[in-house]
Amino acid sequence: MNTAVDHIVEAFQTLTPAGVETLHAIYSPDARFKDPFNDVRGLTEIQRIFRHMYVNLDNPRFIITGRIVQDAQCFLTWEFRFAFRRFKRGQAQCIVGGSHLLLNDEGRITLHRDYWDAAEELYEKLPFVGSLMRWMKRLTT
Repeated sequence: MNTAVDHIVEAFQTLTPAGVETLHAIYSPDARFKDPFNDVRGLTEIQRIFRHMYVNLDNPRFIITGRIVQDAQCFLTWEFRFAFRRFKRGQAQCIVGGSHLLLNDEGRITLHRDYWDAAEELYEKLPFVGSLMRWMKRLTT
């Protein structure tokens, strides 16, 4: 499985808008993808999410910072770097998170579950919502 994980890591770190069409090489056709905003099944829906990312963000890219592999599963830690297109234009952003991946016998992803703190990593960076989130955070600490 280490070779399959190497291939998956390389695919994520070099992903481009055109590369979204080649995700079939790392995802099974009926794979499930879940993150704080999505819960979809099937390669077509997963590709839609990645296409949406390229439409709405400038220069999105993944940097894999660590991995744990055990049998047919792995956990990847990553940084997602990008810039917003609609506000804070050109200002570098970074979301830190992790992905739990289950792989089939072919080494393709059957389950991709992303874990990251949407409140801290995203909402606090938005103009109006960010102010509200930071205020609420101060109330609870």
